[in-house]
Amino acid sequence: MPPVVVIVGPPGSGKTTAVRAVAARTGLAGRDTDEDIENSTGSRIADLFVEQGEDHFRALERAAVAAALAEHDGVLAVGGGAVLDEATRELLRGRTVVFLDVGIKDAASRIGLNRDRPLLLGNPRAQWIRLMEARRPLYEEVASVTVRTDGRTPDEVAAEIVREAGL
Repeated sequence: MPPVVVIVGPPGSGKTTAVRAVAARTGLAGRDTDEDIENSTGSRIADLFVEQGEDHFRALERAAVAAALAEHDGVLAVGGGAVLDEATRELLRGRTVVFLDVGIKDAASRIGLNRDRPLLLGNPRAQWIRLMEARRPLYEEVASVTVRTDGRTPDEVAAEIVREAGL
C-alpha cells in the first residue's frame, strides 16, 4: 500500500517535523527518505555531497524515494531536492502530496542556513532564494495541497495537513 501522504518542500520548511507531528496525530507510521539514506550509507547527507558528489547523492535519493513509495503506507517526507528528478515527479503523480511552503525568514531561523546544507554554501540566503526559485514550480507541479509553515507551530501545520489530506 502506498503512503497516505507525501510531504515535499525546501530546506527549513519543516518536513521531518511535520511527518513526526502528523504521525503522532494520526497513529500512522512516519518515514523520511533523508534518514533512510543516512541509515543505509552510514553517512550524513552533507558528507555524501562532499565525499561522493551531488550526482551520487541524487541517485541514492531517487532509489530511496522509489523504495519508500513502494513500501511505506504512512506519512512520508522526501528530501528537498527529490522533485528535481523527473522519474520521481512521475512517481508522485496521483498521490496526496503536501508542499510545505516557507519564506526565507522562517527557513533561516529554523536551519540557520549554514549547517549541514551543502547546497547553501557561500551566501546561504541568496543560495536558498535561488534554490526556491528553481524548485517552486516543481513543488507546485507535484503538490495536491500547499500548506504555509511561516509563523506556525508544528501542531498547527500537522492539523492543517491532516485536514487538507483528509486523514
